[in-house]
Amino acid sequence: MNSPLLAFAALDARIALRCRALSLRRFECPTRIGVHAFERQQAQRMWFDVDLCVKLDDAPADRDDISQTVDYDFIRHSILAIVGEQHHELQETLCDAILQALLQRPDVHAARVMTRKPDVYEDSESVGTERVATKPW
Repeated sequence: MNSPLLAFAALDARIALRCRALSLRRFECPTRIGVHAFERQQAQRMWFDVDLCVKLDDAPADRDDISQTVDYDFIRHSILAIVGEQHHELQETLCDAILQALLQRPDVHAARVMTRKPDVYEDSESVGTERVATKPW
């Protein structure tokens, strides 16, 4: 079993019992990215995986209402805003920018972002990078 919550708890044990994990998997978005001339000609497919940890005090879900948690639209909109129409050189800097944007939200305590380009090599599923960050408790 792959549990994002337990993985974050390796950084801070309180996360396992005092947070809720939210995930977005393989969000596909055309992205203008790359350092090679041929990569500058058109957008490439990219996949984005995100895990967020939100303190239960900020997302109690004690009522069946969207105000009781973080809306997943926020994650998608954050990625789309960073990807934008401009060209990005590196996955690493794009990944970092998305991570920082997600952490700007007060109710997000920790985040993990993975970016992947699936069409780089014929003999590989994808190439990518990943970042994790937490806020002070």
